[in-house]
Amino acid sequence: MRNLIVGFGWLAPFAAIVLWPHSALGALSVLALSHALLLYPTLRPNVQWLGPVLTRFETNAREVWLTIDDGPADDTPAILELLERTQTRATFFVKGRLAQENPDRIRAIVRAGHTTGNHSYSHPSATFWCLPAPWIANEIDECNAVLGRQTLFRAPVGMKNPAVHPLLSERGMSLAGWTARGFDSVRADPERVAARILPRLEPGAILVLHQGRPHSLACIERVIADVRAAGYAFAVPAADRLKEKR
Repeated sequence: MRNLIVGFGWLAPFAAIVLWPHSALGALSVLALSHALLLYPTLRPNVQWLGPVLTRFETNAREVWLTIDDGPADDTPAILELLERTQTRATFFVKGRLAQENPDRIRAIVRAGHTTGNHSYSHPSATFWCLPAPWIANEIDECNAVLGRQTLFRAPVGMKNPAVHPLLSERGMSLAGWTARGFDSVRADPERVAARILPRLEPGAILVLHQGRPHSLACIERVIADVRAAGYAFAVPAADRLKEKR
């Protein structure tokens, strides 16, 4: 699918040039379609037209995977205390630059039994979707240089472009998406965040929350409580249990 979309994107301008003398509308339609086919899977995090995105994990139990983006941050110690108190394991998708500045926090995450993932080095959330391949490679590699070799990558804001999957494949990495998110990066009300996640719970769901905001700890605490009240446990799945389809 990716090759067809990228190939059509390259050919569309030439097709438009050929069509223009005969049908300006047809030429514009070809260009619009080529842009739509590229932009839709780029801007929709879990759409797999450009390559596989991990959106759940295989399980026969009522368990979900908690992932926490954007750290390490000042609230990392408090979040680790909360996870220990609630006996919750999680994966932290961290920014390489912050990890480089705060290596003690990364060591604390791992020492507490949690895992880490690559969330890019500088987290260029506004531009990552349109960065050229060398820049994306640099974002991935610099974060790995700080953390050590990682097998999972989550794109900033979940967006990607046609360069992402080939670069990850070369590095033996996979693109991590999610099943449910609470939009806690823009919402400050823990009740509303949890209310968005709860209806999407299912065995093997991947939940994404964030840290580093004034309300992050409260949101994570509320989601953990509500997920457990719904009869689910938390687990960090092995790589061979991660799946591309919901």
